[in-house]
Amino acid sequence: MTDPNAPIRLAREGDIAELVELRAAVHENRLSDPSRVTPDDLRRFIREGEIWVWEEGGRILGFSAGDERNGWIFALFVRPESEGRGIGRALFQQACDTLRRSGHGVMRLSTDPGTRAERFYHKAGWRETGRNVQGEIVFSRSFAEIS
Repeated sequence: MTDPNAPIRLAREGDIAELVELRAAVHENRLSDPSRVTPDDLRRFIREGEIWVWEEGGRILGFSAGDERNGWIFALFVRPESEGRGIGRALFQQACDTLRRSGHGVMRLSTDPGTRAERFYHKAGWRETGRNVQGEIVFSRSFAEIS
């Protein structure tokens, strides 16, 4: 469970511009085609799902989301200058909790090979299950493995 004192909250529509900017600021898993995740996609996700943000001093330092419709982790991003502080782990837990509450038995996500993210997911106990059409590694984890 996430530290109850962590500055985590649900995203609001007013956060969208900052989420887009943060998504473009990451060093790994950069979104080479911004049309793949648009402000409208984020708006829909905020209205129909849960995007979790870590905010300090009025600035969003990271965000995550689990897609309740399909059981996939939709996002996990932390500003490069804020890495290594546990922000990603805490936000990742929020996204996983979203999927657990929505009734998914298995969670999935994808990430570029050879990245810190790949190492993070391996260390967290996720299993590689293949590659997607973009060449990203697909990982999965069942809630039964966690309990």
